[in-house]
Amino acid sequence: MSDKRYQGNIISKTPIAPAGPYQDGAASGVWSLAEQKTFSAAGLWPTAGNAAPIGLFYGGYADSLSGNSNIIDKFIIATTGNATDFGDTLTVTSELSGCGSTTRGIIGGGQSPSPSQVNTIQYVEFATSGNATDFGDLTVARRSLGSFSSATRGVWGGGESPNKNTIDYVTIASTGNATDFGDLLASQKELSGLSSTTRGVFVGGDTSNVLQYVTIASTGNATDFGDLSTTTGSRNGSVSSNTRGVTYLGNGNSLEYITIASTGNSTDFGDASVSSQLADGISSGTIGLFSIGVYATAATQAITIASTGNTTTSGDLTVARSKMGQSSNSHGGIAA
Repeated sequence: MSDKRYQGNIISKTPIAPAGPYQDGAASGVWSLAEQKTFSAAGLWPTAGNAAPIGLFYGGYADSLSGNSNIIDKFIIATTGNATDFGDTLTVTSELSGCGSTTRGIIGGGQSPSPSQVNTIQYVEFATSGNATDFGDLTVARRSLGSFSSATRGVWGGGESPNKNTIDYVTIASTGNATDFGDLLASQKELSGLSSTTRGVFVGGDTSNVLQYVTIASTGNATDFGDLSTTTGSRNGSVSSNTRGVTYLGNGNSLEYITIASTGNSTDFGDASVSSQLADGISSGTIGLFSIGVYATAATQAITIASTGNTTTSGDLTVARSKMGQSSNSHGGIAA
């Protein structure tokens, strides 16, 4: 592509090529029609009405001195930039879990200073930075639970303390208390969740390598899907497109994937450059972003979900922490 500019470089001395087809994507400079056509053909020219994929990390555990956090961090998942401040959760909370639609992010449960586990559900609107608002309550107070969603329904499963087999759900566009969905195959904590537009999968757990699934639009008990290659050992993180789910195992640096519409054991995806016991994940539907670390860390790593391979370094959280809640406006449970 030519880098020839109009004489004088009036708009921008150094043109900035657009990184994606998002309405707020940077494309400063003077571009010829041929250049604009080339970017458009590659799916990179900014398009009005096409909002950039947003992912949020909520709360978390900072360190033994700072304790739990109420920070909500915002990432533009398609970029490799650092997080920016979005707002605050209702209370300082860790070990919570979230899901979302195209417009609303929701988090449930967690651990606060008192009581040690909570049943609170709270939400934010992706389009407007600000503090979380009360949504309602889970059926059972718990922390270290897993979650996923379709475009309309959010589902939580498992948690502690003690370990639970509870699955409950909400309609994301409304507010109110959660409703019983069914039961997991066994009581489990520190599991994660991923989803397509129709099916949700709960992944592993503290002492489990089991994959189990439900049909999100219905209710009922979970069904066996297959197994991970090993027990995840601790909190794992999962991301998904509407066809594939990828999990960062919570006992090392391994990533494994499944095809959500089928059943069967997971397959090796690649490795992360850092071992983690406490992973959390957000997804744009095409890119997965993991917050990783043994304990509190600011680092994140990214993958392209449709491919296989090792992670690449991405941006940092505003404050180092782990055991966060998470949601995005363009994950695998939302139609592409």
